[in-house]
Amino acid sequence: MGTSTGKRGFLRNIVVRFFLFSLLVFGIRFAYVIVIHGESCDIGDEFCFFSSSNLFENQKLVTTAGVGHASSSSVILHPAAASTPEFQKRVMFYITVFQDLIVDGFLFTKSKALCVETPIGDDVYALKEIGVDDAVGIYKKAAKPLVINGLGFRQPFHDNTFDFIFSGGGGFDRSEKAAEFAEEVQRTLKPEGYFIVHTASKDTYSFNSFIGLFNCCKFIRSRHIDGFDSDMPEIHEIVMKKVNDIKIRRKTDQNPNNKCSVPGYKQDLVKRAEPLIPKEPLKPWLTLKRNIQNVKYLPSMVDITFKQRYIYIDVGSRSYGSSIASWFKKQYPKQNKTFEIYAIEADKHFHDQYKSKKGVTLLPYAAWVKNESLTFEINQTPGDENVEKGRGMGRIQPVESGGGIVGSIDEIQGFDFAEWLKNTVTEKDFVVMKMDIEGTEFDLIPRLIETGAICLIDEVFLECHYNRWQKCCPGVRSPKYQKTYGQCLDLFKSLRQRGVLVHQWW
Repeated sequence: MGTSTGKRGFLRNIVVRFFLFSLLVFGIRFAYVIVIHGESCDIGDEFCFFSSSNLFENQKLVTTAGVGHASSSSVILHPAAASTPEFQKRVMFYITVFQDLIVDGFLFTKSKALCVETPIGDDVYALKEIGVDDAVGIYKKAAKPLVINGLGFRQPFHDNTFDFIFSGGGGFDRSEKAAEFAEEVQRTLKPEGYFIVHTASKDTYSFNSFIGLFNCCKFIRSRHIDGFDSDMPEIHEIVMKKVNDIKIRRKTDQNPNNKCSVPGYKQDLVKRAEPLIPKEPLKPWLTLKRNIQNVKYLPSMVDITFKQRYIYIDVGSRSYGSSIASWFKKQYPKQNKTFEIYAIEADKHFHDQYKSKKGVTLLPYAAWVKNESLTFEINQTPGDENVEKGRGMGRIQPVESGGGIVGSIDEIQGFDFAEWLKNTVTEKDFVVMKMDIEGTEFDLIPRLIETGAICLIDEVFLECHYNRWQKCCPGVRSPKYQKTYGQCLDLFKSLRQRGVLVHQWW
């Protein structure tokens, strides 16, 4: 009897321990699902007892405005996408955004809608949930049925196809071809249709750059709204309306009256620039080394994302390594943009260096106020074996004047730099210019202002040449230049007063 009772007790203990062990395994797995997976399960997981994807697919979406309208069409999402809390969170965010746009008259349930650069179609799903059934998304990798293959700057649709185009999630910000993106939006959007973009850019410079990309669209409004993740905690929403099919102006027609005024938002940036050095430095190179730490580069103050092209012009470039390689490529903050580089250098001694440099266009002429032949002084000390020290640093002047030049000279071709600039770049481009032309700046800068070409340049690094103190002889100034430091300072002040972001350079 005692033996039988002992066996039953032993078996009962084994059953109880197995049951407790099973509860422990279930509890651990449940805690893992809640904490690690974020209250969701992967489809096909043998330990998954609660699938949020099933709940999400079967429920009506509720927003602050009420119950969402379920789409009349059957939308079958990829299970892995629909099951994630992140997807659900984004859908709820976009539903709120789109309902606001419906209330404001920018979106209608009968609109034919396109969502651009949407990887998983959360915004497309949100449109369908509020009753905009004719909606589709494009991305470089399709996620059917909501998203088909396509790119923002290469859309697989006919002209004038959509009533409503939306770019969310910073898709426009990340595009490496913002200008082409804008052109495609204008092409596929119907007249009177609306384009809405969500961008993380908030400064006035980037906003005006964005507006400038759209030739046939009218700016309607902008507002700041709270984002839904850490990547975009605050969103700048911009609404544009296609009003007609204005053709893009030719480069030569952009400024027919040769007049320009720097807009107020650029003038505000000048106020944030480093102060000019009021007193003539006794040792300019040491002064530059100290002052360069204070230089407020334009890309360090604003977002330059929404530009058509990015261009650096080195006027008086000398050798490739003197400023292009040693300064611009290494130190200038380019915000990961690829710049087209133009090197303008009259001294033929340096021309061979540029033949193998990709992305650099050499203009083997002298930047001047008109197209004419010039004399170019090669400034070198007689008998100096290191002739490169003096190369590219000579003065230029018209052939007929010819006086006052010492040392060897070359006859070179000068070109109208202001007219070249107006035919090469537009206001949609981001243009940086460095100018080191041995005193000719007092001719070129007024010409740039006179022709209106100065308004095409976003940032200038100018070396102004004056009669500096000579190192060898205290109290003796160089006879090479006639201008004083005070005249140079006046040149810088006049540019800044006009709203040109110019920096002192040596």
